[in-house]
Amino acid sequence: MEFFKLKSSNGFSSLYPSVKKCSLYESRNSQTLVCDIDATLLRSKSFFPFFMLVAFEGGSILRAFFLLLSCPILWVLDYKSKLRVMIFITFCGLKLKDMEVVSRAVLPKFFFENINSKVYEIFSSAGSRLVFTSIPRVMVDGFLKEYIGVDHIEGTELHKIGNFYTGLLSSNSSGLLVKHKAIEDFCGKNLPDIGIGTWAYCDHLSLSLCKEAYVVNKEDSETSPTTILAREKYPKPLIFHDGRLAFFPTPLATLALFLWLPFAIILATLRILIVITFPPRISSFLLKLTGAIHKFEVPKSTISRNGKKGVLYVCNHRTFMDPVYLSLALKKKITAVTYSLSKFSELISPIKTARLTRDRNQDAKTIEKLLNEGDLIVCPEGTTCREPYLLRFSSLFAELTNEIVPVAVNSNATMFYGTTASGFKFLDPIFLAMNPRPYYNIRVLDKLPEEETMGGGKSSHEVANYIQRKLGDELGFECTGLTRRDKYMVLAGNDGVVQDKTERA
Repeated sequence: MEFFKLKSSNGFSSLYPSVKKCSLYESRNSQTLVCDIDATLLRSKSFFPFFMLVAFEGGSILRAFFLLLSCPILWVLDYKSKLRVMIFITFCGLKLKDMEVVSRAVLPKFFFENINSKVYEIFSSAGSRLVFTSIPRVMVDGFLKEYIGVDHIEGTELHKIGNFYTGLLSSNSSGLLVKHKAIEDFCGKNLPDIGIGTWAYCDHLSLSLCKEAYVVNKEDSETSPTTILAREKYPKPLIFHDGRLAFFPTPLATLALFLWLPFAIILATLRILIVITFPPRISSFLLKLTGAIHKFEVPKSTISRNGKKGVLYVCNHRTFMDPVYLSLALKKKITAVTYSLSKFSELISPIKTARLTRDRNQDAKTIEKLLNEGDLIVCPEGTTCREPYLLRFSSLFAELTNEIVPVAVNSNATMFYGTTASGFKFLDPIFLAMNPRPYYNIRVLDKLPEEETMGGGKSSHEVANYIQRKLGDELGFECTGLTRRDKYMVLAGNDGVVQDKTERA
């Protein structure tokens, strides 16, 4: 890229002032703002990590490896050539539906975490917001419209054949989108009121069309508490997201991933064998030796059944391993009820599992029978949630017993997520076990007092809501009324009720 090199006290300067000098006032809600997403609305100086996310999550690990191998070539190419190479490797042969899933379920989380808070503050203050970018439109369109509320988006269009991308640019366009020409064509004589760009020459051409213009310099995009957009300031809550990668895949981070993979496969096999082979007391110790981190907080007083029925442990749901780690915390094996655990996960599970059908009457009979046999673990959210939110708790469990113990569960993945809504469910235990330092925190709370159960006059919904709030307060998570169906509609475009062969959880 070419840059304006006008000498100033701090080295180089552009023709336009820093974005920090842009003032905010009420009249901006009647103004039109134009900007790019690449290195402007986003802090990241390179779009490579986002192409890597598409290559890995929408394509395959092999495609991601080829994209990583292209890095030495990318470093010596100019911006346009670099973008064309990344587009070809990422999109050649990629299915349209796979890109739709990544755009809807994977990219929004990483976009949000990379938003420049100062730029977004100005961006959100404008009445009309326009984005013009050389980045493929399919990568940013969903996020900008669904989460940011952009009024108009123009980006580079990609060529398609049937249900696949070819990796080439659309024949209906003149190649990579030229921003200043696109702005001229769209706005005509009605010049944009505000423009935000970078120091790049092409951006200065675009900014020259605006009545008021600012640039994002290096200091404005550096990662700091002042540039990171806080979660509470997200224009729309990010409750659901999918994908396997738990880190931002920069070239160095992606290289570390591929170097770690051979060791990760061996380590995952070892961890799975430890959990299957040894009793809870020994498993917990051996897992720590492999680098797993877990913290257990269990009341000193032993929780035991009061009457014929066993104790029902009610957990929030982070991964399929929640019941296993609770068993490790309690130092005994307890039966867990599941909805759509993969056959492979059931096969290697160190504790007994019982599959529910989502038929309320049938499931009630199953849980009743299991409680008569002993203690039981249930996750009434019905599906996992990675973010700091709790989904609505099903009230079925509260109708079957008053012997209820809430359990607060939290976990953290450093490299891979062990849950998926649109991927292969049988790989969940492998991905989870491949994390270098997987973290789990189990807090067993006091047994629910009689007056907070149905035996104390509460309805089953009141009991479920009470436990949800109690766990939310304990974890610092926000309670929602969203359900499994809401999750799958967002992430996979279906209601989550699928055939056993392709079940997700």
